[in-house]
Amino acid sequence: MEFQLIDHDYIQLNQLLKLLGLVDTGGEANQRIVDGEVIVNKEVEYQKRKKLRPGDSVLFNKVTIVVK
Repeated sequence: MEFQLIDHDYIQLNQLLKLLGLVDTGGEANQRIVDGEVIVNKEVEYQKRKKLRPGDSVLFNKVTIVVK
């Protein structure tokens, strides 16, 4: 799956998960990140507001998202 950044330099990790419908709420996104369920660029990411920029990849719940 690809996510296209339009008119922004980055998107926060928790916002990306919610925007793509991979979680139901922002609170759920935050909890999943804190629990170590999200991988960014092949490393477990614990920062809820990690800034994702073009070229970053996110793996969550067997779904890979590439930020463009």
